[in-house]
Order: sequence, then structure tokens, then C-alpha cells
Amino acid sequence: MTATLVELLAEAKRTGDYQALLAAVPYSKFLGLSAALDADGLVTTMTYGDHLIGNPTLPALHGGTLGALLESAAIFELMWRAETIVLPKTITVTFDYLRSARPADVHARATITRQGRRVCNVRAVAWQADPAAPVATAHAIFLVKQDP
Repeated sequence: MTATLVELLAEAKRTGDYQALLAAVPYSKFLGLSAALDADGLVTTMTYGDHLIGNPTLPALHGGTLGALLESAAIFELMWRAETIVLPKTITVTFDYLRSARPADVHARATITRQGRRVCNVRAVAWQADPAAPVATAHAIFLVKQDP
């Protein structure tokens, strides 16, 4: 029997291994996403692949893949921090592209800036070699609990 996303999340929280959860999301597999805990919290990484290039002249990663990484990092942070298992639903997300992302791995970290009973605000930052030089940022608002 195949585990549900909620069951995979519960197992990932129990063991600290998020790869099974990410592997259950086809788009995460396409993007090459992985997640790991470090001293500062959860980091989501998008492993470079030629299919992620948006501008082959520069070359630079496609902005849509950076946006998907940032939104995914925000969702994974909410799922990791939630006291109960919730599957956040995106209400709105805004991206700021700060510089071209070269053909290399990209890392992202998200921070919950406001957590209400129904809605959460999350900021996410993506960088390549240096966290102090982000390539893109995002602000997202998520529905975390629907009215009965």
C-alpha cells in the first residue's frame, strides 16, 4: 500500500529524513529538490540540471524554477514547523529576482513571519555560493486551516 503525503510527512518528522516526502511530489523530483536540517533550520536545495536553464545565452536558471524552489521551501518550512500535520494551500506568492542564477545548485531557506490559526506569512531566500548574496526572495501567504 502506498503511503499518503500526510503519512510521509509524519514519518519524515519522526526520522528527520525528508527525501521520501519530496520523492512523493513529482514536481520536486523534476526540480531535483532535497531538504536537510542544518544548525539554522531547514534548507531546501535544487540540484542543477540542464533542464532548469531558462536563458542558454548567459546561461541562467529559469525564473520559474527559482520561484518553484522558493514556494516549495516555504511550504516545507510550514510543514516542518507545524505542531499538527497540515498541508498548506498557497493564497498568494510574490517573487523578487535579484540577480541571474548561474548553472549551479541553488539553496533556499524560509522563515515564518506570522503564524495565525488559519493564515501564515512566510519569507524565503534563495542563494547559490553565498547566503549573503541572494539570487531571489519570496513572500508567500498560505491557508493552513480551513473553516469546518
